[in-house]
Amino acid sequence: MFTSINNIRIFPRLFILFTTLVIISSVAMVFLGFFFIQTEQTHAQAVKTSFDSQQIATTEQINLQRMNALLQARFAQIFAADNQQLQGDPSLTASGGLISDDIVARETDFNQMIQTYNTTYSISSSSNQNTIRSILKSDPANTHLITDQQTALNNVISTQWNAYKGLQDQVLNQLASQNPRYNTAYEILYQADQKFLDLQKSWDEVVTIATSVGQAVTTLTNAEIVPLEIATAIAAILIIAVIALTAFIVNSTISKRLGQLASLTGRIAQGKMRERVSVGGRDEIQVVASSMNTMLDNIVRLLQEAETRHTTLQQQVEKLINEVRGAGDGDLRVQAEVPPDSLGILANFINYMIMQLGSLVINFKTLANEVERATIQTYDDMTQLVDGSDLQIQQITAATTSVQEMTNTSRNVAQRAQSLAQVGRKVYETTQSGRVAVIHTVEGMENIKNNVHVSAAKIQALAEHSHAINDIVRIIAGIAYQTNRLALDASIQAAMAGENGKAFRAVADDIRRAAEVAKTQTNLAERIVKQVFEEIQDVTLSIQNTELETATGTQSSQDAGIAFEAIFAAIRQQAQEIEMINQAAEQQLQVSSNVVQIMQAVSTSTVQNTQSLHKESQRMERVAELAEQLLGYAEVFKLRDDQDIFAAPQEQSMMQQGIPQQSFPNMSYPGYPSQEDLYPFQTNSF
Repeated sequence: MFTSINNIRIFPRLFILFTTLVIISSVAMVFLGFFFIQTEQTHAQAVKTSFDSQQIATTEQINLQRMNALLQARFAQIFAADNQQLQGDPSLTASGGLISDDIVARETDFNQMIQTYNTTYSISSSSNQNTIRSILKSDPANTHLITDQQTALNNVISTQWNAYKGLQDQVLNQLASQNPRYNTAYEILYQADQKFLDLQKSWDEVVTIATSVGQAVTTLTNAEIVPLEIATAIAAILIIAVIALTAFIVNSTISKRLGQLASLTGRIAQGKMRERVSVGGRDEIQVVASSMNTMLDNIVRLLQEAETRHTTLQQQVEKLINEVRGAGDGDLRVQAEVPPDSLGILANFINYMIMQLGSLVINFKTLANEVERATIQTYDDMTQLVDGSDLQIQQITAATTSVQEMTNTSRNVAQRAQSLAQVGRKVYETTQSGRVAVIHTVEGMENIKNNVHVSAAKIQALAEHSHAINDIVRIIAGIAYQTNRLALDASIQAAMAGENGKAFRAVADDIRRAAEVAKTQTNLAERIVKQVFEEIQDVTLSIQNTELETATGTQSSQDAGIAFEAIFAAIRQQAQEIEMINQAAEQQLQVSSNVVQIMQAVSTSTVQNTQSLHKESQRMERVAELAEQLLGYAEVFKLRDDQDIFAAPQEQSMMQQGIPQQSFPNMSYPGYPSQEDLYPFQTNSF
């Protein structure tokens, strides 16, 4: 049976089962309702019959009492007629006839009623009382009512009613005679009253039994409740049986088979990939089972292929790690073999990264050499400036001495007027020497100004080179950051791959550590370059101050030259203006004092310039040491023989102009990242 059911689709199967369940349950409920309605109708009919019995019995009880009362009234009326006052009263005669007729009518009615009551409402024999009889028999406490009613009815019908009726008729006949005798009539009436008491007692018992039967019938008894309970139990058992059968069919054809599929998935989760499930039928569960078996076959095949690929990939990754292991220690001469499979992209990228890193190291070394050469040249120029400043100080000292001597001579001019000519010649010669010295001083100051200007230009160029070095260091830091990020992404992908990505994750971790080392070194180089740049700015500010002071000294030297020209002109005119020698001597004394002051100021300024130049020389020596340290850091990396540490002249020119060298290889295979993807931080110029 289950085989045929399993061939049906699940939805039609469930629809048929639940439709059958609903139909059977509905039929059981309808049957139970019909049985309940029938029971209620039967009970209502029994109650109605009981109420009719009570009503008839009560009515006849009243009729019987009324009959006896009328008989008593008629007896009293007849014998009251002996009263002379009542004799001849026509109304009394008429009412007496009516009373007699009423008694006869009630006799006839009661006689017919007891016969009908016995036939219709006798619990023991009447078919109309079957339900009531069953109800009474179902309760042992009410069973006696059946026999008691029948006994009372038999007493009334058989003996008591006929006896009373006969005596009552005799009383009526006696009263209807012409000369009724009181004693005779009273004796008969007394006997009738005695029979009436027995009749009334029996009929009262019939009424009481009818009332008790009505109370018993009104209350539901076990005779009515038990059938209802049995019918309800049968309906419930039938519905539960149908539900259990439906549940059993659903469990056997659906749940049990789904349990087999769930058990299969549990075994598959435990790694038992060879497990399969066999489910009969042609429904959806069988289709799912077949699909799962096919899927498991495909998964087993894919796992085998994946295991093979994993073994191959692990060997290739280990080989790649061994090939590029030296790059982490700074050996950029390593090169990974590029296989033709998907791992070739990674190998090619690593080769490309190593090559670019080598190019950056070459550019870094080239720029460091340029900085060192420029620093050494600047240091040599500053040394020459210092030597020139020392010579200038000596010349200014000599000029100051000469001017002081000239001042002394001018003081003695007034006192030694006799030797004015000789002294004039000496003054002329001394003035000529002073003029030459002042000219030399002016020229020296011009040279100092030019040298300071050249030094400022070279310091500015050195600052630009520092900018270039800083940008290159930033590029290296960006490459290290990008490499670190790519290594982190590779580690994430390897972690997502689980056990299959452990080897690849190790490669990514090595690359990331190498990138972090490069990032640390570039950060150190960036700090050094920043310090050099700050010192270059200090040197630039000092050179600018030196330029201002040199310009001031040059102006002072020019003023001294003009003063010496005036002195020379005055001495030359000494012969013609001997008469004004005293005035000229005084003027010469004043001018000589001014010249001494100017020369002292020039000497002080020159000494300050020399001290500044000494400081700048020391700073340039420090810059040279830093450049040498940069070269030492760059020597950590080992390059191939075909990579020249000196860039081509065109490349040097480009770097001097601040244009970075772009030497990325052309990767032709698809999926390789572009230059913009690898270095999004690069621009067309520093």
